[in-house]
Amino acid sequence: MKTDNKPLSELKRVREWAHEKIQGGNEPPWAWYQYMKLIEAVDAILDGLAATTENLQQSAEHQGTQLRLVASNDSRDTSRPRHVGCKVRMPM
Repeated sequence: MKTDNKPLSELKRVREWAHEKIQGGNEPPWAWYQYMKLIEAVDAILDGLAATTENLQQSAEHQGTQLRLVASNDSRDTSRPRHVGCKVRMPM
């Protein structure tokens, strides 16, 4: 599976830019807070992408295995017969 890494590198670049703004110390408190939220949002996106990529790779590994039929040892004839006309008690 081939993926385009351009959006990933752009997200990392935006994160680094926000981090540099915070480290500069020239930003007002409200802007500092917004940069921190931006960094946290990018981190969450990158973590989600990493988890999704791992799941896709694991799914691809199992994709080659085929389903197989197995015999059932459960006999449907072993249930107790119910008489016709008998009321069935329902739990309340």
